[in-house]
Order: sequence, then structure tokens, then C-alpha cells
Amino acid sequence: MQQTHVLFSEEKTANGKKIGIAQLNSPKSLNALNLSMINLLIAQIEHWQRANDIALILLIGSGDKAFCAGGDVVSIYHDITDYRKGKLEGRLSDHEVENSLGVEFFTKEYQLDLLIHQSEKPIFAWADGYVMGGGIGLMAGASHKVVTDKTLMAMPEVTIGLYPDVGASWFLNQMPKGVGLFLGLTGMTFNGADAKFIKLADYQVNTTFKLPILKALMAVDWQESNDENHHLLSQVLYNFERSSVEQSPSNILEHLAVIERVTSAKDIADVYQAIVSENTSSTWFKKSQEKITHGSPLSLHLIYRQLKQCEQLSLHKCFKSELNLSLRCCQHTEFSEGVRALLVDKDKQPKWKYPDVKNVDKKEVDWFFSAIDSLN
Repeated sequence: MQQTHVLFSEEKTANGKKIGIAQLNSPKSLNALNLSMINLLIAQIEHWQRANDIALILLIGSGDKAFCAGGDVVSIYHDITDYRKGKLEGRLSDHEVENSLGVEFFTKEYQLDLLIHQSEKPIFAWADGYVMGGGIGLMAGASHKVVTDKTLMAMPEVTIGLYPDVGASWFLNQMPKGVGLFLGLTGMTFNGADAKFIKLADYQVNTTFKLPILKALMAVDWQESNDENHHLLSQVLYNFERSSVEQSPSNILEHLAVIERVTSAKDIADVYQAIVSENTSSTWFKKSQEKITHGSPLSLHLIYRQLKQCEQLSLHKCFKSELNLSLRCCQHTEFSEGVRALLVDKDKQPKWKYPDVKNVDKKEVDWFFSAIDSLN
């Protein structure tokens, strides 16, 4: 019998109102999002948003290791590989990519993320354990984002020849100066305290409070008004946050001044040099230096330019820009090579097209940001 990768339930509360629960149910893959899961989530969340008896929506992951460790880029890799028929050089044509899995996957993934961002009903994301890439995209739009002492987050796309998408072109630009760029370029991990500091989380509680919070939500006198229900949910989560023991400190807050300084240059090559040459005794910062040196030099250019170009754009326009750029990445060999090395063959020896950030062809970068006609 085939496993259902998203479990949906409706729990009746004390006054008859219901909580719609969407549980990602692929613990072996750390609840990574595949296209089937995305389609199921879109349909169910749209249904719940129309249902008068649903007071709030809860997004949660199965198992105790992860909320969601990202999107299913391996399926996209295999689809691209089939199109290439063993051809390792050159780009796929616009026509080839228009008929690829990447179009449907990224279109639907961004549709889901935007749906969550625009929900009038409160959406509570329990972001416990690993929350990576597409997992952050899933939680970022929730009205009530909750992290724990076990939360570990990252936008690690630089390591697979991609760039932070799922709305990151917007939310990375909302962070304190230089932080979004730094996290995008390095793919550095950060904890729950970091997430709250950079406003990717609203509350930080103990991981052991999961069931007590759910029990408390069942006793709330939920109202007809979405605004009132937002307030009621906030009060419950605030009370649990106050009861939580002291959490780990924020590494980002501790390194805020140096992050702003090393990302202040006006050119990606200079930003890269500033990060890797920073003389530091910090284990956390040294790890970020190691990560950026192993990332794709081409991706570094894409990340820097994408974030700069989207600084003043609306969330909707950021998603539109990301869809074009993501499909360009599907056409190019860099993304396929990164996924192969890290997630398929797992040799962790990607053969990036360019040896370092200074050698990247600016005309090739321009191509990534040229429009695919069918998307415009």
C-alpha cells in the first residue's frame, strides 16, 4: 500500500471550531517536498481557507528530525538527465525546459508558498528540527512561525549550483543589513534564536511543548473573525514562549557587525574575498568560510545579482523573477552537476564550470537573467 506523503486531519476544539492539520509524512527523506505533496497541500489549504468551521491551519512534519528538509530536486535532476540523454555539455533549449518537470514543480511550489503568505486565516508552522531550502519557503509565509531548541535552518542552494528561491529573494532582503546576502552566499546553518532575530520566526519554545501547545489550542474559544483568531493563537504561543527555558544564543546577532562589513562591497568577487579572508577565531564563522569556498562560483554571482535586483520588488514579483531564474538553472549544467555530486552520486566533488568567482563570464550571468519568452 502506497504511503500518503501528507496526512490531513481536522480536530474539533472545545467550542466546535476545527483545526486543520497538514502533516508532511515522509520522515525518511526528512519530509522533503515532492510535486505530489505540493499539489495535495495546495488543494487542502485552499479548501480550509474557504471552510467556515476551520479556525486555523497547522503545518507540521512527521518524525522528530525535521519539519521539511527542502524540495525534491533529485526528481528534477533525473528529468533533466533524461532530456540530456547523456549530453553533459551545453544548455537545454527553452523548448526543452518548457516541457520539463522543473516548470510544473517550481510553478506549483511557488504557488503553494504564496498561498500561505496570503492566507487570511492564521497558519501555524511548527518548524522543529531541520528546516532547509523549500522547508523555509513553506514556513516563511505562515502567520505564526514557531521554532524550537532543536531547529536547524539553512538556505544551502549554493552547494548544488542553484540559488535561494521559494520567496527568499524577498525574505532574505527583509533581514538586517547584509545578513540575507551572507546566508545566501554561504548556505550557513542557523538556529532557532537566529531565526527569531532575523524575523524568520515569531516564537521560540521548547521542543517538548509540542503536545501541550496542541492541547492548549483545543481549549481555545475560537471565533468567527480571522483577526480575533490570529490574536488568540498569538496569546497561546506567547504564553508557552514565556515558559520556555533559555535557548541557545544567536550566532547571527553575535556576528552582526562583521557580517555587515564583509558583505558591504559593491562586487561579488570582493564580497567573497572579504568573507574568506576574515581573520576570526569563531567556529561558526569559520564554517561559513568553508561552505562558501565549496559552493558554486556561478551560483555566487546568481545569488548576489538576484538579491540586488529584488531589493525593491513585491513578494509576487520576486516569485515571478525566481521562476524564470530557476528554469534557467534547469537549462544549465551547473545545477545538475551540483545535485549529482551532493545528492545522487554523493561523491561531494562537483565539477563546477568555473574555478573561482573571478573567472565567471558576466555574459553567461546575463543569460540567466534574460527572460524565457513563454513565461512572460
